Amino acid sequence: MPEKGKRGRLKRTPLLLILLLQLALSAPSSAAVREFVLDNGLKVLVTEDHKAPIATFQVWYRVGARNEPSGKTGISHLLEHMMFRGTPSYGSKVFSRLVQKNGGVDNAFTTRDYTMYYQTLASDRIDLSIELEADRMQNLLLLPEDVRYERSVVMEERRMRYEDDPQSSLYEEVVATAFKVHPYHNPVIGWMSDISSIERGDLLAYYKRYYSPDNAVIVVAGDVEAEEIYRKIARWFGEIPAGRGTAFVASEEPPQRGEKRVYLEREARLPYVLIAYHVPNFPHPDSAALEVLGSILSGKSGRLHRTLVRDEEVALDAFASYSSLRRDPFLFFLGGTTEGSVEALEKALYREVERIKASPPTEREVQKAKNQVEASFVMGQDSIFFQAELLGMFEMLGDWRMKDRYLEMIRAVSPEDVQRVAGRYFSRENRTVGILIPEGR
Repeated sequence: MPEKGKRGRLKRTPLLLILLLQLALSAPSSAAVREFVLDNGLKVLVTEDHKAPIATFQVWYRVGARNEPSGKTGISHLLEHMMFRGTPSYGSKVFSRLVQKNGGVDNAFTTRDYTMYYQTLASDRIDLSIELEADRMQNLLLLPEDVRYERSVVMEERRMRYEDDPQSSLYEEVVATAFKVHPYHNPVIGWMSDISSIERGDLLAYYKRYYSPDNAVIVVAGDVEAEEIYRKIARWFGEIPAGRGTAFVASEEPPQRGEKRVYLEREARLPYVLIAYHVPNFPHPDSAALEVLGSILSGKSGRLHRTLVRDEEVALDAFASYSSLRRDPFLFFLGGTTEGSVEALEKALYREVERIKASPPTEREVQKAKNQVEASFVMGQDSIFFQAELLGMFEMLGDWRMKDRYLEMIRAVSPEDVQRVAGRYFSRENRTVGILIPEGR
């Protein structure tokens, strides 16, 4: 299911993001984090890791699809593309070529809640990131011909990955139906007619409003000295003026009072079911139990695959997907594909939900789900990129220090907690159901 853009493509599986975050959480909790704040409001987080002579430099902006004005959905993602089209000092696409020439890698992604740009380089080349990112924070060219080109690229991306992909199209329809007030209604890539209407003036106003130091966080991890890197950042970013303030998203989705259903008839090989329940986000007390429930249901050894695919053979695949790490409450997804009856698959998914509601999972199931997060501690403890991503992610959610609370909450989940949240949120009136019907069936 589509979730976040990454320069010309959008990742399609929230479960991948969850895995990456779990790997990020594997960074030793004892690792010191130095926090600095410039006079213009720019926050800088630095964590030193001297095991290898590399460093990652990340700039996080507190702007995503949730901040977009009506009629201009997709502008956050399009602006991400434009950030690689040059400044007066560095022409179009020079940024990435310089990074690559110095042996590094760079990229960016846009989500509903934030936009992030990063480079990973040899630590003695990290000054390049500082200079380049400071330049494009304030001097983006936004040439009309580049805007037209990148707009066409994004429109084609939307055609290929959404409009020509029946399952992705159903995902968009389900999310848009589930949210009638909150801007999570809109996809990160935007609606086609909105993308086509975005002009240079729209991008410039959006850039000036949100790409300012007081709306950004820089995270550096790796073989650096915190005080030294801060001084360099202050020298390059310190003179950039603060912005005029960002728009507060006041919309709050009201409780859903009845089941919603979406039917999509498209050229597709197999029927597909997607069910979405409104659920809270971190740090709501129920979020950790929902994370554990998602783990219990998903995967090759999870309940859905074991029962619906292997035992009952009503599905070719079945999944659960939930991530609590969002600014606002989102959705818990259940779904699957079948060669048989789509009605039978939908009913089978509900049966698994009712089993959890009727009887808590075993201690073994719950411990296994929690262990999956714990095991990732060992797997990712040497990843400086995910150490930095972890800090940036939680800072976007409110405060990087909340990362410790996340794990504490996961560890405290009991079987009764899992049963309770299933009963609380997995109700008929709280769900939106999408059915993909292959044409001719």
